[in-house]
Formats: sequence, C-alpha cells, structure tokens
Amino acid sequence: MTNRSEAEKKLTRGIITAIILAVCLCITTFALVWETLSVENNLFSTGQVKINLNDGKPVIEEHEFLFEPGMTVKKDFFLENESTCDVYYKLYFDNVNGGLADVLQITVKDGDKTLYQGTAAELNRTEVAVADDALKIKERRELTVYFYFPEEAGNSAQNLTLTFDMCADAVQTKNNPNKLFV
Repeated sequence: MTNRSEAEKKLTRGIITAIILAVCLCITTFALVWETLSVENNLFSTGQVKINLNDGKPVIEEHEFLFEPGMTVKKDFFLENESTCDVYYKLYFDNVNGGLADVLQITVKDGDKTLYQGTAAELNRTEVAVADDALKIKERRELTVYFYFPEEAGNSAQNLTLTFDMCADAVQTKNNPNKLFV
C-alpha cells in the first residue's frame, strides 16, 4: 500500500505542478496581450523617396560634341525632389566606359558652388560624397556640368570615347543625421 500511496502522491504533485504552470502561462499571456493592447494611438507611416534627374533625358547626347584638347563643354540640367520628405542626394556616373573616362575633367556645379569634381571614372557611386545641403520637398535645383578636355592630353587621347549614365541617389533626411545611404 505504501507504493500505491507514494505513486498517488507523485501523481498529485505532477497534476498540481501542471496546473501551476498553466496558470503562470495564462498570466504571462494576459500580461503580454494587455501590454500590446494598452499602447494606443501610435501611428506609423512610410514616405516615398523619388528624385527626378533631368526628366530622364541625357545631359549630353552621343555624338553631340567632338572633343579637342583645351575644349570645355557646359551643359545645364536639373534635379528635383518629388519625394514626400526632404532628401540628401548625390550625383554620380555609372556604366562608365571608354578611354576618356580618365582624361576628361568633369565639374558639377550648383550656381557658384562646386558639388563634384574629377574624371568620370572617379565620380562613381562609392567615391562621391553626399551633397552638403538637403533638397526640400518639391525643390528643384538647376545644375551645370562642365566637361573639360585637358590640353596636356594631346594626341594620346585621339579617337578615344566616353559613355556613361549620370545617376542620382537620394535618401530621406529624417532620422538620418549621418546622411547614410544603405
């Protein structure tokens, strides 16, 4: 009889332990649900980052100019913020090909302020910095790009070409004090 009584005690303890664990689980679940339900009126919304670079038109057309040493070509274009928030931006060259990639000196200006300066090969996405000032919602910047063929390049750059895509990246300014592009 003592074995049976011992077994009954173990069974009773097991049932009591299971009941206590179930009650603790219910209390924990209730606490989590209550905490979730008690956080009210928190609204989250997302914005849209959209930038218009010259209405998608090339800044300079293929075969528009035949560059010669000492020659400078000036082309105007625009950048417009069509986002729902202010943005930081950077302009760069992508898909750069041709021997003039390391020859032509390129300068991008916003009025008298130089934004970027270097060769097409140097002005790539990873090397260019973010512009100093943000572009406000619906703000449009009239920019100018200068292509300069250095005189010292001489005949060594004869019959060379350059192709590229001018690109713009933008990222929201809100909650981004370090101007990070991810």
